[in-house]
This record gives sequence, C-alpha cells and structure tokens, in this order.
Amino acid sequence: MGPRKIIVAVALAIALAAGVFVAARHQAPVAPTSALALPVPKPVPAFSLLNQHGEPVDQSVFEGQWDLVFFGFTHCPDICPTTLQVLAAAKKALAEQGHETVPRIVLVSVDPERDSPEVLGQYIDYFGDGNLGLTGSLEEIRKLTGGLGIFFEKQAGDGENYSVDHSAAVLVIDPDGGFHSVFSGQHVVDNFVHDLPILMDDR
Repeated sequence: MGPRKIIVAVALAIALAAGVFVAARHQAPVAPTSALALPVPKPVPAFSLLNQHGEPVDQSVFEGQWDLVFFGFTHCPDICPTTLQVLAAAKKALAEQGHETVPRIVLVSVDPERDSPEVLGQYIDYFGDGNLGLTGSLEEIRKLTGGLGIFFEKQAGDGENYSVDHSAAVLVIDPDGGFHSVFSGQHVVDNFVHDLPILMDDR
C-alpha cells in the first residue's frame, strides 16, 4: 500500500472512530444531576391522616401518580414557602415543555397543633391547583416521617409562637407508592426540571 493510500485509510479510520464516539455519546443514558434515586423504591409506611378536606387517607393516597413530598408547616417563615414555590415553578415549566407526566405537590404538616385541614388547604392553594395537604395526629405523622427518614422537632416558644425544625428534603414517590428518590440541599427550579423527567422516564 502506497503512502497516499495509507494516509487515506488512516483518515477513514479516524473519521469512523469519531463517528462511533459521537453516536455513543448521543446514546449514552442521561442521569440525574441533583436527585439521588434509591436502588429499589422503598414502600411508604402505613399511616392514617387527614387531607386538606378533612377526609381520612392512608398510604394508598400516594398511588396512581408521581408525588413531590415535602414536610413542613404553614407558619414556617422561609424554607417552606420558598421550597413550595420552587416546586410550583418546576411543575409549570414541565407542563409548558409538553411533558405528559407532571408530579403532584404534597405538603405533610409537622405542626398539626396549628395546621388544621382548613388552614393547610388554604396554604397549599397559594402554590397552584391539585396540591395535596396532609395533617393529623403527631403519632401518625411520626409513623410516616420515621419510616422515610425525615426529622422534625418542635422548639420552645410562648404559646403558639414557636417554630419547628425539620428536614428540607423533597421526596419523590412513584405511582406504586414507593419512595423512589430524594432531592436534598438547596432547591433550584432547574434541578427539578432536568431530573424529574429522567426519574419518571418521561422525556
């Protein structure tokens, strides 16, 4: 083989290799950048609570749709309203992008003394339609939080002027009612918009 043919052959080999590399990059699976997916979804523990309409619900309320579950309270001064606003904005963005699967926002109160179903309902309505609020006895709330690794603790205060420390994680529950994945740390709209379609396999 002459020098010219060798050069042509090498050029073709390089082009072919580059093409394979580009194709491999395009076919590579996309992974979440912020959320942590559990290797196997964990069943949500059994509980008995009330929704914002005062109706009794149990763990089956998480079946049939994807849910973004946040544990907080209506008197929360900053973390709770900020997080719920981020989730609402992410839902809106996913819908505007044409995704068929858009998760429901769920707020579980860790302050049932002040968060009656009516109070909770009025609060979550600020963050859009179709949201779910859950409240009830501390015993039943702890069944849910304990099984999902969520921390909360009431702080000392004067009368109703108290606060509640709580985890800031947002849990993703799959349509089978399984704890599927978790967003922790600082919550940013773009992180949810990027990761949720991957987690829900809707892209």
